[in-house]
Amino acid sequence: MTTSAQDLVERALALSKSDGCIVIAGESTSANLRWATNTLTTNGVMRSRSITVIATVGTGTGVASGAVSRTTVATDELESLVRAAEETARGNGAADDAQPLVPGGAAADWDLPPTETSIDVFSSVAPALGDAFGAARGADRLLYGFVEHEVDTYYLGTSTGLRLRHAQPQGHIGITGKVGSDLSRSAWVGQATRDFSDVSIASLDAELAQRLAWSARRIDLEPGRYDTVLPPTAVADLMIYAYWNMSARSAHEGRTVFSRPGGGTRVGERLTPHPVTLRSDPGAAGLSSAPFVLAQASSGTSSVFDNGLPLEPTDWIRDGSLAALLQTRRSAEITGLPVTPVIGNLVMEVGGASGGLDDLVAGVDRGLLLTCLWYIREVDPQTLLLTGLTRDGVYLVEGGEVVGAVNNFRFNESPVDLLSRFAGASVTSPAFSREWGDYFHRTAMPALRVPDFNMSSVSPAS
Repeated sequence: MTTSAQDLVERALALSKSDGCIVIAGESTSANLRWATNTLTTNGVMRSRSITVIATVGTGTGVASGAVSRTTVATDELESLVRAAEETARGNGAADDAQPLVPGGAAADWDLPPTETSIDVFSSVAPALGDAFGAARGADRLLYGFVEHEVDTYYLGTSTGLRLRHAQPQGHIGITGKVGSDLSRSAWVGQATRDFSDVSIASLDAELAQRLAWSARRIDLEPGRYDTVLPPTAVADLMIYAYWNMSARSAHEGRTVFSRPGGGTRVGERLTPHPVTLRSDPGAAGLSSAPFVLAQASSGTSSVFDNGLPLEPTDWIRDGSLAALLQTRRSAEITGLPVTPVIGNLVMEVGGASGGLDDLVAGVDRGLLLTCLWYIREVDPQTLLLTGLTRDGVYLVEGGEVVGAVNNFRFNESPVDLLSRFAGASVTSPAFSREWGDYFHRTAMPALRVPDFNMSSVSPAS
């Protein structure tokens, strides 16, 4: 009989000889379907297990930590794993982020088994894909794509008696359509979901067909600044990157766009004249995430010592002003700001916004409509200037209507700067980032109209 994740946690804690110990056991199941040229090609279900042991030991000058992670650990391998973590801790110097381990007891759901997924999660998706394949064949379109659903269940136990459990369902679908003798005309649609009950294959396919129809006319444009509509997907591509760079400590040390000249952070400073709110909430409907810190390693924005710390709804930007930055307990001591740890979702809202993507497009006299962004890289951390490429559909808008597809571009823009320059916003809706969605599923964003989006050069990418 397989040892339960809870038993692995308890046994590892019992084996510990360090001053403090944290154990995180993860159980994961995932199901997927793949298709190409209008035909399902593969499907499968996978199962995995991981365990991380974090040992803390006094050094005389502070407290050191050591973390070791392994997969498929058998019961008789636990002791070597625990000893390896302790040896790692003894070999490290005092940890700069050291704090007392979070106290607590056992949560009511601690004894529950892992939540699992199966191929049945696609019971409505698979036949709908069959219908989409038939329609695509009739229209000389080729569909390629991937759909995945995963449920990760984490069990966190510490030497202070804390016992917490969190089950995280997440899934996504991405469909690429291609037409033309050389398949050079392509478009993409995608969506994140918790359980696929909110996914309409027919709606996604209709949007894909519309975008491919737009591409029947090709117009070549020169680089420049264009009146540009970014759909929620593209806004998510940019805002997730900004969120990941909201380290309070880095800002306090003068290394980011959120640093105040002369020292400290820009918390409290107005970033945009628009009533923008950027927030995270572990209990957000449809986007819920872990309600406590789960950190298998320390970084600039998280600390293993904070494992189990409760998470609360947090406004990062409130009504246009910077309200908080990503904090550990240690960085909060340094910066003098509240403890506001990383949360696993992100929502952007603009006060007074109305309408949708089509309404923003209708207001453009001559400009561009994007699909998504990719290959995003940082150019300048002081301004958070990013560069990247457009992908799978850039469309020319004239007189409020899409009139054709244009070439791809390289862009140079700062998401923080865009917050003060956009001229219109839609209501917020769930968004799946094409660039970062594999790592960060849970976002909701508005579409934005930026009157001078910088397309710095033409890209040969297709």
